[in-house]
Formats: sequence, C-alpha cells, structure tokens
Amino acid sequence: MLEQSESKIFRSGYVALIGRPNAGKSTLLNRLVGEKIAAVSNKPQTTRHRIQGVITREEGQIVLVDTPGVHKPGYLLNRRMMAAVHDALEGVDLVCLIRDATVSTGNGDRFVLDLVKKSGKPSLLLLNKTDKLADKSKLLPLMEWYGQEYDWRAVVPLSALKGEMVEVLLKEIVEHLPAGAPIFEEDELTDQPLRQMVAEIVREKILQSTGEEIPYVTAVVTEKYEEERPDFTRIYCAIYVERPSQKRIIIGKGAERLKETGIKARRDIEQLIGHRCHLELFVKVEADWRDKEHLLDDMGINE
Repeated sequence: MLEQSESKIFRSGYVALIGRPNAGKSTLLNRLVGEKIAAVSNKPQTTRHRIQGVITREEGQIVLVDTPGVHKPGYLLNRRMMAAVHDALEGVDLVCLIRDATVSTGNGDRFVLDLVKKSGKPSLLLLNKTDKLADKSKLLPLMEWYGQEYDWRAVVPLSALKGEMVEVLLKEIVEHLPAGAPIFEEDELTDQPLRQMVAEIVREKILQSTGEEIPYVTAVVTEKYEEERPDFTRIYCAIYVERPSQKRIIIGKGAERLKETGIKARRDIEQLIGHRCHLELFVKVEADWRDKEHLLDDMGINE
C-alpha cells in the first residue's frame, strides 16, 4: 500500500458523481478508473447502484461514487435509486456535479443543484460533452449561471467520452481531498462484486441491442458464477422483464438477438476476468419486478 511521505502530503477521500440521467457519470467513472465497472448507455437511469471506482496515484487516492441519475421517484426501484443519491452525498468528502453542456438548463438541473447546495459539501462543476460543442464559447453562459448559484472549488469543462481534460480533473479532485492514508489497496479498482459487474455488462448489451424498445423494464441477476478451473468460469444470468412481449423483444427472431447479446457480453466479461468463460442467458417474466423487494435485494439495489 502507498504510504504518506514526509515531504509530500498524500490525500484520499470519497467523491460523489451526481447529475441528471444521461449526463455521462458512468462514462466518466469508467474513463477515470480505466476499466468498465459501470454500465454505459444513452438511455437514462442506466446506473441503479452506488458504484465505487478507485483511482490511486502517487499524490493521492480517489474513491469515486457513481450515483443513479437524479429523477422523480415512482417505483420502489426508483425510490431506492434516489436514496442511494442522498446517502452518497452524506458520506463523501467532495461532490462533482456533472452536467451535459449541450442541453439547456431545466427544472431537473435546478433540482440537482439544490441537492448539492443542501449537502453543503465542497464541490466541483463538470461541464461534460464538450466534444459535441463546435463553439466552446457556449460554455460561458452556463459557467456564469452556475457560478452565481454556488461557490464551486473549480469548474472543469471536459469530454468523458474522448478523455479530454480528465487529467486536469483528477488533479483538481486530489487537491480538494483531505490529507489521509489510502482507503483501498493500491491495485483495487472497485468494491463491486464480480457477479454484479457481470450482470451490469449483460444489461448494458441488452440496452444497446434493443434500441428504444426496452427502456427501463430490464434487470439482470447473475444466478450462478462457477469457477470450474483457474482459466475457465461458467456463468448463468437471468434477465427479468415485466411482460411476455418484452421477453420476445429481448430474445428476437430465432433467438438471434439474445445470442448476439451473449456474444458481446462474453467478450467484455472475458476481458474483465482475464480468461475464458461460458455465458448462458435466460429470460424470465416477472410482472412489476420494480416494486418487489426480494428481487431488488437479489439485484443488489438495497434501501
């Protein structure tokens, strides 16, 4: 483990990534950590758990907490997701509000800003998706408006997708963390169990392959994770939907879509675990699973 030297102060702490759905939180988390530990999709509410990513540098250790996108809670699933946001804000040393710089300010942005204000925590403002702005001067009104609303420690325009300005962001984060010893071992990247990371990869591929047909009604649970040999793992994942029609969409004609999902997911899983695996997917219809406590518990989406 890294040790704090006498000549240079080592800093460490927890940092919450908070923002509206589809602001790019999970993309930024994966970019900063250097591994895919959170599901990424262009659909809102992709992240359902508090996912922690660990970045260890010579000057400090950052424990990033990726939270679900801030939205109006409806189902028990959504209420638990929003509870995760509030818990994250209470337990961190620094808050990063990530904002899609390509869209106009709405009520959702004001609601997220209010959460940051209420937390009273030191905060950075991250203006994301700058790669989509041909005219960077469009950032100025945003910076001015947010600057009047809160005393930000720093404002960082960036592109999580392209990796632009992420090194600047890392330096800013470390600079605003308290002095302290590392929280995790130097080689740890996340606190997520492999079973959950595997399920997230499968769910990501489903979201990518189904377009607008299956927006929020899909969940994945890794039911079996059997390490038969050091170089081979057998994995069984259940995909939950709410209606038989959704099951047909996920399976596809002649089971082609489910097969394609499995192939793409297996590639990412094998890269994650570092060896070959057998991945078996099956689809279960469970009406109103988003309101069923035992299923949400199985998925790791806790109170």
